[in-house]
Amino acid sequence: MTENREELVFEFKEHLIKYLNLLDLSPEQIKNDVPLFGDELGLDSIDSVELIVLLDREYGIKIKNPTEGRQILVDVNTIVDYIIANRTK
Repeated sequence: MTENREELVFEFKEHLIKYLNLLDLSPEQIKNDVPLFGDELGLDSIDSVELIVLLDREYGIKIKNPTEGRQILVDVNTIVDYIIANRTK
């Protein structure tokens, strides 16, 4: 795994668009530090389940605790940092 953080951020955003069906967005339009759940992207609780599936399928990360999930699924930066620290794929 020689990819750098910027490549991982771009890859994660591509997965985010695909898994959450945000096809009207490009990776460049998703800001790294904007909350995923809120006015900007407008994600909801169903989307959080899809994010958990994405992390499991693409990076081998299992999030079982909802409290842990709320601390991780904040914004792109937080999720990518968590992927770097915990990925198994």
